[in-house]
Amino acid sequence: MTSLALDDRYGRTTSPNKKRLTWGAVGIVAVAVVGYFGWTTVASNMNAVSVDDLGFVVVDDNTTAVSFQFTAPAGRDVVCAIEALDEEFGAVGYSLVTYPAGDHRAQKHNENIRTVAEATTGFVSGCWVA
Repeated sequence: MTSLALDDRYGRTTSPNKKRLTWGAVGIVAVAVVGYFGWTTVASNMNAVSVDDLGFVVVDDNTTAVSFQFTAPAGRDVVCAIEALDEEFGAVGYSLVTYPAGDHRAQKHNENIRTVAEATTGFVSGCWVA
């Protein structure tokens, strides 16, 4: 006899309600997983800060001016790490600057970085929401 015939003979059939309950549970779990990943994506992008270096000027042996702009959530403080490097890519200047919350998402800034030796480049290594 086949397995299906034996199931019918001895009453081992699955009820339609049990199938519906199983598929309902699978559907709820799937919706929860999709919702979780959707929310984490949205939440991480709400606090994302993008930064663009516009240029730098070596003022003298102890100062480098860095120009940049960033885009951040309006109404949130932003902290930027600004670096100056020498010709061997060693850090000769570093500064953390906090910018108060503004009404606009995009902001442009110029900062002077104090250095211990003459720099050959200046840039923003990153910005984040404080």
